[in-house]
Amino acid sequence: MISSQRLILKPLSKKQLVEYIHNNGALERDLKLNQTKKYFSPALSTALIGSILPNMVSYGKNHLFSTLWVIILKKESKIIGDLCFVGKPDETGEIELGYNTYEDFRNKGYMTEAITCIIEWASRQDHVRSIFAQTAKNNTASNAILKKNNFKKVAEDDTLINWRLQINNFNPSPQ
Repeated sequence: MISSQRLILKPLSKKQLVEYIHNNGALERDLKLNQTKKYFSPALSTALIGSILPNMVSYGKNHLFSTLWVIILKKESKIIGDLCFVGKPDETGEIELGYNTYEDFRNKGYMTEAITCIIEWASRQDHVRSIFAQTAKNNTASNAILKKNNFKKVAEDDTLINWRLQINNFNPSPQ
């Protein structure tokens, strides 16, 4: 669990991830939170069932790189969004980050704060050298979040922008 002034970032256990997928209030009851109106895209639903849940089981103690982290607004005791890594660090020490703020909580700086927290956490993990993220070119809010967190544009095409943040205290894996 990670905490900031306004937020708590909590990685979900396998049981909690299944509750999240069902989206029926069980997760909020389990975490003793107020119910939140959640919407996740069909792509996230597919990723949750097809890769996030199976990877979480296979990564064991490294499941923090494969589970969903919920973002909880302390003041309202509600889940306001989520983020995840797309697997453990690759051979170059890079992890990929994805994130979503629920509609009612957008444009309040919460995701910028959450990304700052997860960067700080990732920078303390062994084998993490950089964080990669990809945004839609027309998603100005998401692009601004990454810029505020010092991500640099590394490539773009007609629809997507690729971003990267270098982590300074890289601990290489033993050979």
